[in-house]
Amino acid sequence: MSEKDSGRDPVGFLVFFLVWAKRRNWTVPDIHVRAAIWLESRGDLAVLRCFRGFGKSTLLAVYNAWRYYRDRTYRILHQSEADGTAYKTSRDTQNVLRNHPLTQGLLPPGQGTVEQWWIDGAADARNASMYAKGILSNVTSARADECQNDDVEVPRNIQTPEAREKLRYRLGEQTHILVPGGRTLYVGTPHTHDSIYDEMEALGADCLTIAMFDHEYRIEDASGGMEYFLPFVPEYVFSGIGKSARLLEPDIDYMLSQDASIRFARPPSGLLDFYAGCAWPERFDRAELLKRRRKTRTVNEWDSQYQLHSKPIGDVRLDPEKLRAYAVHPRMELANRAWRMMLGQVQIVSARAYWDCALGRAGGDASTLSLMLDDAAGNIYWHVCEPLIGEFAVFSDSRNTMITSGQVMQACALIEKFSIPNVYVETNGVGAFVPQLLKQALKQERLRCGVTDVPAKGAKNDRILAGLEGPLKSGVLWAHIDVLDGPLWDQMKDWNPAVKEQPDDCLDSGAGAILQAPVRIGRAVSEKDGIPAGHRGEDWRPNGGVFEVTLEQ
Repeated sequence: MSEKDSGRDPVGFLVFFLVWAKRRNWTVPDIHVRAAIWLESRGDLAVLRCFRGFGKSTLLAVYNAWRYYRDRTYRILHQSEADGTAYKTSRDTQNVLRNHPLTQGLLPPGQGTVEQWWIDGAADARNASMYAKGILSNVTSARADECQNDDVEVPRNIQTPEAREKLRYRLGEQTHILVPGGRTLYVGTPHTHDSIYDEMEALGADCLTIAMFDHEYRIEDASGGMEYFLPFVPEYVFSGIGKSARLLEPDIDYMLSQDASIRFARPPSGLLDFYAGCAWPERFDRAELLKRRRKTRTVNEWDSQYQLHSKPIGDVRLDPEKLRAYAVHPRMELANRAWRMMLGQVQIVSARAYWDCALGRAGGDASTLSLMLDDAAGNIYWHVCEPLIGEFAVFSDSRNTMITSGQVMQACALIEKFSIPNVYVETNGVGAFVPQLLKQALKQERLRCGVTDVPAKGAKNDRILAGLEGPLKSGVLWAHIDVLDGPLWDQMKDWNPAVKEQPDDCLDSGAGAILQAPVRIGRAVSEKDGIPAGHRGEDWRPNGGVFEVTLEQ
């Protein structure tokens, strides 16, 4: 019989947890006290983010037993990344119920299985007190007072946008499983840049985040000398990640001053991480932290699993944060009796566009046109990354004499708007007939622009890396804010060179444009009614050479 049924006031979760900890001879750290207080008072939609090794599933099992201690009719749907993982917490909850001084007798023998079971006094014969399943298992017919998601976001179910969408669909089922007034709890560590935990927080969830360290500061590439100024006095200084990681020793590898500056005994190089305020120093001492740092493969994995930053655990080969944003459009100027194209205060010396053709239909690959501009210093400006939608060409009559709409007309509008001198059209697959259609549309619109057929060769992922990785890491690749506001950012974050089928239309188009030789403009783009449009007939290029292109007459 529980204390509630005996007429005495039931205890809160912190007391319940401390009684169990004493029985198990645990030393309870402050972070577990903090989490226990939060679990009892949290809102109906809540997120507990905590570092790896925190003991969150153990804490959750004690919490579940306390819920049944308070209310024998309480029903919990507990879901994890797989059935087997969910069963562990279910089994652990049973162990607490059998052995906690306040719940002995609540779990009768022979009631159900580890997947679903009923406590003594449960009022719903159809829905168990505890129903444990993997997040991708079918639980449609269940009903629950609380849905728990314990580490449902793991690498195997968030590798691609489609996998993350499937995970969100399964999580959405809980909306219909919960009874009115029900509660939802997410517990775990983020594994991707668009983590479900961030999504829940944006929806107004009650959140508690406990990272391994309270304070952190990073120098990506220490090459600025022997001394650095820091925003706090560090207690831990790591260099590198993985097998080469080191935990530097104070007074041997570095010296600290009272103004939070650090001076190294020898010039450092590479990655430096500075931390202070370890959440659980008794368990995670310096030796344990160094061991974990050396077993962590990437900086992203360390950041996500221990500092709870929403990042994919693997390396991001094409990090969009390395793109340099700008917000101006090119303009034409007359200087020294010569026209020139300017982008802000920078003179543009060449341009090139690349069209990665696709049918442009919903659910399929996007048909994307990218425009790259270059300055004399070697900077590359990704000025256009535009999806083209619909049929390649729509004609006004059965004889195909006049194109009225379609992707080629959308391409013509971009060519005229940005004075694009030449378009490379990828002719693999459905793009085989596009160059001829585009030439017809250009002639019809009286636009002078070269069209070059490009049969793509080799693996697409290799081409993307060849085109984008070098300029990105070198810091010479810029992107207009309109490009960054499109699908490019997420495609770069999600892109995995080991995955063949993934959203990469922007990347393929942009890489194709970078890999092509620059084309300089020497003739007017628009000659409607026989009159050059404005200053477009002027040659804005510096005299640095001539490139021969074929123009449709």
